[in-house]
This record gives sequence, structure tokens and C-alpha cells, in this order.
Amino acid sequence: MSTYIGRTVTVTHHDLIVPAAAPWGAAAAEIGKAWAAAERAYRSDHGLDADTALADNALSFHAEDDNIVIRWSTEGAR
Repeated sequence: MSTYIGRTVTVTHHDLIVPAAAPWGAAAAEIGKAWAAAERAYRSDHGLDADTALADNALSFHAEDDNIVIRWSTEGAR
């Protein structure tokens, strides 16, 4: 008889949205502020201290309509 365990994982995407309407786009300073805030939130969500390097894929950037979206994810078993 086979033995197995099932698991369901819930993934939550967290987005910080920087307005980037044409023709001007987003100011570098605004992207920088959002990026720093996203890094702090990511560290908090994952229990990392300020000195721990983040993985290259910890945050992702997406161009969506008139916005730049900075996204990270958390997972939790149900």
C-alpha cells in the first residue's frame, strides 16, 4: 500500500505600484523609494535582517498599463 501526504500552499503576491503615465513615466526617485520600501517589507515578511543579502529574484518589476509594479511573494501552507 502506498503512503503519501497531500499539501496545499497559498501564495500571496504583494505589489507596490508606482504611477508611470505617458509621456513622462516614473521619476527615478519614486522608483527608488518604492524599491527600498519593497526590500524592507520583503525582509519583514521573510524574517530577514537588514544585513542579509536578498536573492536576485526576491523582487520583480513589471510594466503594467500606466504603472510600474514591484512584486514579491510569500507562501503559507493550509
